Amino acid sequence: MNTLIYGNSRDCEIAFYRAFEAADLSAMMAVWAEEDDIVCVHPGGPRLTGIEAVRESWRSIFAAGARLRLRMTEPLVTATLQTAIHTLYETVSAPAQTRNPISMVATNIYVRTQRGWRLQLHHASAAPEPRQGDATAGAGQPPVLH
Repeated sequence: MNTLIYGNSRDCEIAFYRAFEAADLSAMMAVWAEEDDIVCVHPGGPRLTGIEAVRESWRSIFAAGARLRLRMTEPLVTATLQTAIHTLYETVSAPAQTRNPISMVATNIYVRTQRGWRLQLHHASAAPEPRQGDATAGAGQPPVLH
């Protein structure tokens, strides 16, 4: 059972990325909702649903032993009283790595529960180059419709 109370979705998101950087499975699972319909999609991976599948995926990632440094940029937040959707860029690198960090785009959906805000869905994938936020992105190119 999660004992921490996150008063807003931003606090929950900070706790999620701190747990990720620390490779702390207990802290990681404390940010997730305690429902079987939670969803996690790691870059290039399948859709994982349910507490056990999500926990096992993070256990496997953390067991690999690599500690990662994450930097979050360009957050966009859409929120209601019960749900918050955060989209952002993640720049991922190893602590000793100074070149070629990996750019990801992530969506995190948080829900307000009786025990505070919890992560319901995390979906990360490789960001296209150049990123949409770059001043030169899309110059002279037609928009891509999805």
